[in-house]
Amino acid sequence: MADTNFDVVIVGGGPGGYVAAIRAAQLGMKTAVVEAAHLGGICLNWGCIPTKALLRSAEIYHYMQKAKDYGLSCDNPSFDLDAVVKRSRGVSKQLNQGVGHLLKKNKVTVINGWGKLAGGSKGARKVAVTKDGKPVTELTGKHVILATGARARELPGLEADHKLVWTYRDALVPNTMPKKLLVIGSGAIGIEFASFFNTLGAETTVVEVMERVLPVEDAEISAFAKKAFEKQGMKILAGASVKELKRGKDTVTCVVEQKGKTQEITVDRVISAVGIVGNVEDIGLEGTKIKVDRTHVQTNEWSETDEPGVYAIGDLTGPPWLAHKAEHEGVICIEKIAGLKGVHPLAVERIPGCTYCHPQVASIGLTEEKAKAAGHDVKVGRFSFIGNGKAIALGEPEGLVKTVFDAKTGELLGAHMIGAEVTELIQGYSIAKALETTEEDLMHTVFPHPTLSEMMHESVLDAFGKVIHM
Repeated sequence: MADTNFDVVIVGGGPGGYVAAIRAAQLGMKTAVVEAAHLGGICLNWGCIPTKALLRSAEIYHYMQKAKDYGLSCDNPSFDLDAVVKRSRGVSKQLNQGVGHLLKKNKVTVINGWGKLAGGSKGARKVAVTKDGKPVTELTGKHVILATGARARELPGLEADHKLVWTYRDALVPNTMPKKLLVIGSGAIGIEFASFFNTLGAETTVVEVMERVLPVEDAEISAFAKKAFEKQGMKILAGASVKELKRGKDTVTCVVEQKGKTQEITVDRVISAVGIVGNVEDIGLEGTKIKVDRTHVQTNEWSETDEPGVYAIGDLTGPPWLAHKAEHEGVICIEKIAGLKGVHPLAVERIPGCTYCHPQVASIGLTEEKAKAAGHDVKVGRFSFIGNGKAIALGEPEGLVKTVFDAKTGELLGAHMIGAEVTELIQGYSIAKALETTEEDLMHTVFPHPTLSEMMHESVLDAFGKVIHM
């Protein structure tokens, strides 16, 4: 390439990287993105998007099985696993091409290869690019943003072999439908795959080392989810750990310890979903002032590392490890570099989280327990799906909306939801927190009828003794 000098060089073309690149280009910066694999990163190609496509197929299959409940007929519903996977991969491919189009439209230079810091000084950082071990080019950037993402964590002795023991990536393209499945970890990734395979008929066991499933969620939502999963036939072993995997020819015997007792569970496949580790290797951190803590690059509120002119965003840095968090970090980082007025650091408590299991789970802000631990005198509101006309009409009467307020100021501290389409509803509370809305503002807001969103209103009313329909 003729010109190798840029205002911004971004290493990694995932959600954080490509969004930062587009925003930089919008602000008139000459920008390059170095991507070793797929534009869109893990999220678009091997994470958020393809899993949602799989879960949508499972959801439709679930409704086919319940057709009689809706006065419909659907005899002997079945599925073609290969076709389900093919559709999922097609969705990812379409969006991958879309990201490429957006970068081209914004005149961002895209270089296919592995990028790593290669010296230089503030205002003239060097990034060396290689492909298949061979040099491609060396770029110079006034600013360099590291957005190399993360990969699945593997526990000693429980490593994936990609045949009997799967990572999330293997689970996205299964070559067989397991009759029996064990999932290690009940975070968003683990429980989504457990939900998918369980809905399609796999006898599914989930092992969670913490004392409850979906451990980062509000305890009340977690307990609701456990009951819902067990009602669907899923087996939940909380406060348990997998001590050993005895791999046979076509099966795995899992040695599980729970409350001092050990049991062996033999399954066809195991999915390991025990967290992530940052991709900090071979990106040129050696010899820099950049600090790494437990595989994640440390930054300040503006995504600046301790190395002048070098930034880090997304899963490479601290939690929460979410695509939308990476995107916002990318925009904030660029706008701060550009010197725009009114730029604010990303407030972690305003980042919503969504889990697309069945039933769906969504939340934002503090749980009731954490709000009390932080010293707040709280008021808590709840509203069940069974009291909502739209939920009953949809055939989805099981769910809960829970809101947590500061009793003195009326500040919305947190919102926690489980049930149909709550991943679409949570944005309402996200906006409320962003606008620093009080309980009075929310109570005076008119919610349309009949909608699921009315439950959000009723939960607020309940927190202050004004609930109408419960």
